[in-house]
Order: sequence, then structure tokens, then C-alpha cells
Amino acid sequence: MPELFDVVELLVILPDKNLHVGARGAIVERYDDGTYEVEFSDSYGETIALCVLSSEQFLVVWQAKERRWLSASELLAAMVERLSEERQQQVLEFARSLSGR
Repeated sequence: MPELFDVVELLVILPDKNLHVGARGAIVERYDDGTYEVEFSDSYGETIALCVLSSEQFLVVWQAKERRWLSASELLAAMVERLSEERQQQVLEFARSLSGR
């Protein structure tokens, strides 16, 4: 479950905010309805957008409480978990093809 101050990465495009997949921000508020306010900043630390997002719209990449970045395998598992069973099977087949190289 996402926590305050976790760093997240967008999984969706937010054209009205000029934010693309992969943009990183920090959770600054958690609401009772299960949504999160995420602050996106530029390289100078200036806020460029505040967005209320559902947890399906982002992936936690840094856990503030544990003070650690998630590993590639943890991120991959979290992403695959969100896919349909059919898509999960396709990812598994792709991974198998990679391991045979």
C-alpha cells in the first residue's frame, strides 16, 4: 500500500498536466476514498503539478518508510500483477524466450 512521501512513477499519460508515463512524483496526501495527492516537481524542486491519482495510475518506486528503492524484479512483479491473466501469460512467455538466449 502506498505511503506518504513514497516516490511514484506514472503508468498513464496526464495530458492536461503535461505529464507522461514514467514521470516521477511524491505522495503528499492520502485520502479516505483511496486516492493519493502526488506532487510532481522540476529539476529545481519547483512544483509543476499536483494530481489526485488512484493507485492504478502509478507504481511506487521508492519506499519512504524503508528508505529504499524497489528492485527491478519487485517493480516488474508489481506491474505484471496489474495485468490480465492473458497478458501475464504473454509476459511469462517473453521472459522464457529471454532466458533461453
